[in-house]
Amino acid sequence: MTDEITRRDLVAGAAATAVLAATHAAAQRSRNDDLTRLSIAEAGRRIAVRDLSPVELTRAYLDRIESVDGRINSYITVTAEQALAQARTLEAELARGRNRGPLHGIPIGLKDNIDTAGIPTTAASAVYADRVPTEDATCVRKLKEAGAVFLGKLNMHEFAYGGTSAVTHYGPVHNPWNLAHHPGGSSGGSAAAVAARLCAAALGTDTAASVRYPAACCGVAGLKATHGLASIRGIVPLSEMHDHVGPLARSVADCALVMTALAGFDPLDPVSIRAEREDYHAAIGRDVRQLRIAIPRSPFFEQLDPEIDAAVKSAIDVLVDLTGGAARDVSITTPDTYALLDVETYAYHAPLLADAAKRALYQPLTLPRVQGGGRVTTQVYIEQRRQMQIARNTVDSVFENVDILVAPTCMAVPATIEAVLENPAAEGSLIRNTLPFNVLGIPAISVPCGFTRAGLPIGMQIVGPRLGEARVLALAHAYEQATEWHRREPPIA
Repeated sequence: MTDEITRRDLVAGAAATAVLAATHAAAQRSRNDDLTRLSIAEAGRRIAVRDLSPVELTRAYLDRIESVDGRINSYITVTAEQALAQARTLEAELARGRNRGPLHGIPIGLKDNIDTAGIPTTAASAVYADRVPTEDATCVRKLKEAGAVFLGKLNMHEFAYGGTSAVTHYGPVHNPWNLAHHPGGSSGGSAAAVAARLCAAALGTDTAASVRYPAACCGVAGLKATHGLASIRGIVPLSEMHDHVGPLARSVADCALVMTALAGFDPLDPVSIRAEREDYHAAIGRDVRQLRIAIPRSPFFEQLDPEIDAAVKSAIDVLVDLTGGAARDVSITTPDTYALLDVETYAYHAPLLADAAKRALYQPLTLPRVQGGGRVTTQVYIEQRRQMQIARNTVDSVFENVDILVAPTCMAVPATIEAVLENPAAEGSLIRNTLPFNVLGIPAISVPCGFTRAGLPIGMQIVGPRLGEARVLALAHAYEQATEWHRREPPIA
């Protein structure tokens, strides 16, 4: 009898222990989820007063990556050990009274074309599968100095030369709003990871669309600042005359915090510019009344998906109410710089293409695009670069009587991954509304402004003059606070 009671007690005890363990695990998952919902500003405030540990926050994001990213495929490399070591170091600094600022202890993801010392940087290509840089890109160094914790390297369209993030050596990135659809590109992993709360913010690069388009596809904010404001040194390039590096985050305010850390002159970056240092987060909450809004109708509002058209027009009504004035129409034109972009891309890849073994490693859809730049003549390149510079020199005239331009981020909602792999999307249709602002080199942010009936996000661009980041961020934040689109979460668990 005693043995029987003992066995029964043991079984009951084991069951109770299992229930308690499961309850504890569920409670921890719930707490971790709550932590990954914190804005950067709120997490930073809690870290500063020692109410939240950088290690605890980093573990929360790493746990979520482990549980969720198998379905999204946003990360190529997760640097868990290095991230926790960084977090411990930053926690020790707090104990000694040192706080590096609002990014101290904040976990961030990096697009995998951004060099990281000692960590593979593949540009999502088999060509670079074994590439391990010896130095950090300037933007990585600046975020590190600001106290950011790096969770890993994010999946992308191969060599950033496309807009779907379906063409990658590491498998397509899935849109967290609907896993069958692509998340945009080329910074698709960055946008998907932010939307799914797999990092507090991420860096992407934008040559023609690649921060703003995936931001629109995934329902997050994505900022491309003035060309040259943030250094692109140490980033696998497409075209230095078009390339930007910028933040993606779940709010405009969080983008502003990251952008403040990124900005700064880099004498070793040939397109870096000197500009007065600004705290872009100071623009958050600024009065936007009296800002004069303009609508560039052609071509930005032509051939739009009807749901995008309706959402953006409704968003413009909100902006008009916020600023207290009617929106006016404005005309902007930009020169054709496709050949310039292609030849600068080819110039970087030419040594790789000369090696037959490396050439064979390119994705079949990428190779002919890269090779096409080799057919551009010097005369065409020089003329397009000349016209591009003139356009940048004269773009201020567009803003003589207006302060902000507003346009849809893209023409159509993201297709399925299966569809774009079977029949690759025409890149022109993906970047028509975004490339002009790379050509002009002026700041533009994409913010969520609605959803389709099928539940996919819709994005709107708010665009300002050269070095007009503060007014762009101020209006984008005001719109964000007046609407609820940015508060929605994708259905992925």
